[in-house]
Amino acid sequence: MKNYQFLNSLQFQNGLQLKNRIVMAPMTTMSSFYNGMVSGDELKYYAARAGGPGMIITAVAYVQAGGKGFEGELSVASDEMIPGLTQLASTIKKDGAKAILQIFHAGRKANTKILRGQQPVSASAIKASYPADSEQPVALTSSEIDQLITDFGLATKRAILAGFDGVELHGANTYLLQQFFSPNSNQRTDDWGGSFAKRLHFPLAVIAEVQRIIAKYAQRPFILGYRLSPEEIETPGIRLNDSLAFAQEIKDKVDYLHLSMGSYQRTSLNDKKDQTPILKQFAQVIDHKIPLIGIGSVEKPAMADEVLAGGADLVALGRELLREPQWVQKVLTNDEASIRTTVSPSDLTELAIPAVMQTYLKTAFKTVMHFTNDSEKALNYQNQVAPMEGFEKKL
Repeated sequence: MKNYQFLNSLQFQNGLQLKNRIVMAPMTTMSSFYNGMVSGDELKYYAARAGGPGMIITAVAYVQAGGKGFEGELSVASDEMIPGLTQLASTIKKDGAKAILQIFHAGRKANTKILRGQQPVSASAIKASYPADSEQPVALTSSEIDQLITDFGLATKRAILAGFDGVELHGANTYLLQQFFSPNSNQRTDDWGGSFAKRLHFPLAVIAEVQRIIAKYAQRPFILGYRLSPEEIETPGIRLNDSLAFAQEIKDKVDYLHLSMGSYQRTSLNDKKDQTPILKQFAQVIDHKIPLIGIGSVEKPAMADEVLAGGADLVALGRELLREPQWVQKVLTNDEASIRTTVSPSDLTELAIPAVMQTYLKTAFKTVMHFTNDSEKALNYQNQVAPMEGFEKKL
């Protein structure tokens, strides 16, 4: 077995320790029950992948009913969800992985069909430029924002009670936390928008409330992570310098930072003259004060070490663990030659991928899955956004 750096353990500042530096990225399963409760299909999916990574981040869970973003999404919006979430945490942790519950509000990425007639909400009443059928949201009132902050805290309390080891705030992929930060979707003139500092107000308030809940209720090491998208492709929109300043602001307020990119080698989408990898730029800002999770097209073990060499402290695998649930175990047993880098659609059931998830992997996510029966060359996401990043438009 090669001396890979990603096999080394990592300890967070609060004492939580990971057995290795591989993280299973949060991936939408669309397989929860209609009311957001955990299904048996989901438990099987996570159980098949629980043995290898040091940390597993779940598919995103909505913190209030109006925050649901798609059918079959996990919920952490009520105490009724705690028994199922307890099963989920236990399944993930059965072989020593740490379990992180990703939480969010979809904001204007939802629609009235998903919300059963309720109009989606956002920072401002501004329709997203894509997809073409996006609906105009209602701007949240100050009292609704206060309630939403409280609901992020309540969701965190439920995660603690269910036995998770942390929560990750999903501030990426154009969802509500990002919508408040973005000058594209947040054009408010009150304390919740306008200037850079005011657009930070909501994410910082959510972080503060979640940390307050952790301090009050967690009886064991419990971490808070934050995921962000480095750039937006709209104008106006978030630019790389905005996100680097965001990272600077929160690096002493969260336990780790998780980037959302289709390629770990990506350079700026908006400034073609800037050829410094985005990962390296965030690493310079974070300076190992907290762990930085690098991600994106990490196909082979040697690439995972490249991510670490590029400044990350942890490496997230997404599609790679869909194709190869035993990715880490095969490295540990000197069997990396057998790691799948392509997958047959016929094998998805054998790989414990839920049926609904299989459908959208073969449609919306076809270009990133490396299916063996796909004659088209796999796309390289070093210079364009990937489908999982929340954008439906390529540069």
